[in-house]
Amino acid sequence: MSKSDQENNITQENQEWLASLRWVIENEPEERVAELLNLLQMEAQKHGISSTLPFNTPYVNTISTEDETAYPGDLEIEHQLSAYIRWNAMAMVVKANERASGIGGHISTYGSIADLWEVGFNHFFKTDKEGDADSVYFQGHASPGIYSRAFLEGRLDKKNLDNFRFEVQSDKGLSSYPHPHLMPDFWNFPTVSMGLGPIQAIYRARFNKYMYKRGITKSNDQRVWAFLGDGEMDETEARGAISVAARDKLDKLTFVVDCNLQRLDGPVRGNQKIIQELEALFKGAGWNVIKVLWGKDWDPLFEKDKADKMLKILNKLPDGQLQKYAHATGDFMRKDFFGRDKNLEKLVENYTDSELKNLKRGGHDPLKIYNAYKAAVEHKDQPTIILAQTIKGYGQGSAGEASNVSHKTKTLNKEERKHFRDFFDVPISDKDLEDLPFIKPEKDSKEAKYLQKKRKDLGGFIPQRKDNSPTLKAPDDKIYESFLNGSGDDDAGTTMVMVQLLGQLLKDENVKDLIIPIIPDESRTFGMESLFRQAGIYAPEGQQYEPVDEDSLLYYNETEEGAIMEEGITEAGCTSEYIAAGTTYLTHGINTIPFYFFYAMFGFQRTADLIWAAADAKAKGFLIGGISGRTSLSGEGLQHADGQSHLYALAFPNLKAYDPAFAYEVATIVKHGIKDMFVDKNPVFYYLTVGNDTYQMPEMLKGAEEGILKGLYRFKKSNKKTNKKVHLFGSGAIMNEVQKASEILEKEYDAGVDIWSVTSYKALYDDAIDTERQNRLKAEINRESCYVQKCLKGEKGTFVAASDYVKALPQSIASWFPEKLTCLGTDGFGRSDDREPLRDFFEVSHQHIVYAALYDLAGKGKIKVNTLKKAAKDLNINPGKNNPRTT
Repeated sequence: MSKSDQENNITQENQEWLASLRWVIENEPEERVAELLNLLQMEAQKHGISSTLPFNTPYVNTISTEDETAYPGDLEIEHQLSAYIRWNAMAMVVKANERASGIGGHISTYGSIADLWEVGFNHFFKTDKEGDADSVYFQGHASPGIYSRAFLEGRLDKKNLDNFRFEVQSDKGLSSYPHPHLMPDFWNFPTVSMGLGPIQAIYRARFNKYMYKRGITKSNDQRVWAFLGDGEMDETEARGAISVAARDKLDKLTFVVDCNLQRLDGPVRGNQKIIQELEALFKGAGWNVIKVLWGKDWDPLFEKDKADKMLKILNKLPDGQLQKYAHATGDFMRKDFFGRDKNLEKLVENYTDSELKNLKRGGHDPLKIYNAYKAAVEHKDQPTIILAQTIKGYGQGSAGEASNVSHKTKTLNKEERKHFRDFFDVPISDKDLEDLPFIKPEKDSKEAKYLQKKRKDLGGFIPQRKDNSPTLKAPDDKIYESFLNGSGDDDAGTTMVMVQLLGQLLKDENVKDLIIPIIPDESRTFGMESLFRQAGIYAPEGQQYEPVDEDSLLYYNETEEGAIMEEGITEAGCTSEYIAAGTTYLTHGINTIPFYFFYAMFGFQRTADLIWAAADAKAKGFLIGGISGRTSLSGEGLQHADGQSHLYALAFPNLKAYDPAFAYEVATIVKHGIKDMFVDKNPVFYYLTVGNDTYQMPEMLKGAEEGILKGLYRFKKSNKKTNKKVHLFGSGAIMNEVQKASEILEKEYDAGVDIWSVTSYKALYDDAIDTERQNRLKAEINRESCYVQKCLKGEKGTFVAASDYVKALPQSIASWFPEKLTCLGTDGFGRSDDREPLRDFFEVSHQHIVYAALYDLAGKGKIKVNTLKKAAKDLNINPGKNNPRTT
């Protein structure tokens, strides 16, 4: 057979295959087409032929014009409302910067995302009859647009808009970004820290489904929308959990990425295509991907271009050039894009330069956006990502439209304001351009009525925040009793105590259905496998395999109704889950109580930004830092040792941080914490560090509760009558070293030693600085004493504090002690070894505690120098020892 005949046969065969495919496309559902393609691909793979099918589709809209639904709203009215909102959003930033140069704010980000939001506000973001709203994670830098819309809705007034970013100077100030702590009746989710919105949205959707599967909620109808920037999608948190959403079939989750192709300094991908990159990434992860690239103005051009020459160019055109087209004149686009082919040049010969310049990107066309949202809402068994192509600073013209400096645009001159007004048809006269008035339609106008009706039809205003949760009925006090009575001759660790207490809470009639255990693949390390059978591990589709340890009493028990959220090795994911659970009292009116267990060193130092987001969002619940302290983790060391988390905790205003040493301290803190957060409804959250070091747990001292909660109480008072008085302060795992030191000081050095348990340096520090502030502001000469001063009033002698954390922690309260406080801590990098040598290395062992007390006594003339030197020898104190902080 000749080469020509072979080519003809191949061509004929190709046509037959294509004709068969077209017949199926025209006569059977889309699912059937996909099924056949998958069958062909699988058959090829059986024979070792790998697929070359790309994860990318052509650079056009995913939804064809034939499949579009007519727009359900009045586009003319919505355009006019958008004009008002865009103007006010621009005006509030410009006016703020005229009032205080450099106050900041963002104009161009809202310029690109406005239409994406308005379609959502008018047709999709809903609130149900119970008042539970869709969770919408708004792109933080575009917050002026949300404020401007709330102004039209009547929820904010002109004084609010006048005080954008002036929160201290006015009680009507508006926060720079979405901050629930600053605007607790308005914002729901803090999102401006890049990447935190995406991961929180994923775990919010996962937690919503978990609550439904567990029977905590009656339905899973609330949608989760996350509005993100294409530059933001480079963040690890924005990409790292996307497979979770696909694996759990979170079809109530929709990402909308504002692809304006720009980051702060320039293009997101100057030489590549960010939309194609994200399409491949998310499609590969199992998401439904919808591209909204071109507005309806482009439809006739694509239709007339029968040879797909435009499409071939667009498939290869880098983002940097697409940005150039948005920035340049229509004449440039005519020459540089359409001028690449004579047929394309002819295609636009009747278009003016202005018409070419104003060909809309898909993210600015409400019809295209609506159809994408509709498809996302109707899609089943997959999360959806919508990649919407927009222009940064859309409509700003020379004031930063599609410019590399558009993110920094804070002011517009009169000509630039005029261009903005004319482009969006804003009803503002020339004489008002200078004053930049805030405007909105008359109350009885068709625009105002339309806006109100649309939100009424969808259930109410968004964003807004209300606490509709009931007052929790506290757990039965009996579950705490066994922990208050001590362990007798048995040894126990505070980690074990915490897990046992959690097990009791999961049985309590008042709270058992509200307890949410969260852990990143460390259940067995913390002894939590005892809960596997009791509570089950959440798996949305149950356990579809026979676990290898099924014959074990503590087998890995996955179930649809499981309580334990075992999230795998993802501290960021678990913290996001914790935020979702900790704010359910606001999003659903339900008091879920999360207990997030994690290695202490992978908490604050690893996910502090997310923990700060939890604080901002007023999340409630318990963070449990396991194997805490720098010397408690045998055999690990370096970055695996936590000597700083309680120091980090000092920075979180609404966090209560505790380092309990004993079972009764753990029980007392948890009991009070549940009451504090869910009965008294205070917007705080708790951090407890616990350890695996086992020892006998004493019985709770009478009257110790107040001191445990406030951070300090006297654990043991010496009966010795001596002038060598010593006060030792311990917490957590080092409390045992303090007790050993006390025995040596009393027996061998005739000292009278009082032992103090410091359960919370943070509580003591917060109380002390607040008390000092009040004294100063009230000009109190006879100063009110802080709690530390009240506890230590009249006490004299030597004061030594030892903890498993850096010295700065006890040093934080040293100035309120009656005399000098010697602070022992674990400054330096961790080491791999056993506990005893580690504590000697970091100089927090009982020998070093004894020596520190003797050194201070010698300085006060209470013991002789020879006694101190002999003690150093007896205690193996080496003056030439390496400094643990610098070694």
